[in-house]
Amino acid sequence: MSQTKVGYIDSKKIIDGMQDSRDAKARLDNQVTEWQTELKVLEDSLQNMKDDFEKKKLILTDQLKEQTETQIKNLETRVINFRTEKFGENGEYFQKQTEFMKPVLDKVFKAIEIVAKDGNYDYVFDRSSEIMLLYVNENYDLTLKVINTLEGK
Repeated sequence: MSQTKVGYIDSKKIIDGMQDSRDAKARLDNQVTEWQTELKVLEDSLQNMKDDFEKKKLILTDQLKEQTETQIKNLETRVINFRTEKFGENGEYFQKQTEFMKPVLDKVFKAIEIVAKDGNYDYVFDRSSEIMLLYVNENYDLTLKVINTLEGK
């Protein structure tokens, strides 16, 4: 009867050390900066509109007050919608994060598979994930082997 062979990796260490991962994070950060700039323009425009309305509302006709209030409400809605579309629970931020990181994760999983098969491991656990390992023999740490495989060493 053969013994089960178990190994573990630290995916956070692997991913953090990959240039592809850093590039993906930089792309995401650039996109976020762009969205934040757009949002700031909308918010500033809204604040200016509100300030201008407060200064002039005493001299505006009822019709102009109503039109301006409607414009303010419409712009408030645009700000809320933009924020939700970009940063909400199912917003573009999370979609872009997945899109940018998928190729990185695919590479890591392929490297893990190669290392596991080459080393005849039956199981490989990720110590960075929610699976808790109470005891780990450091001899089974495959993290450096996965990094070396990714780097073509």
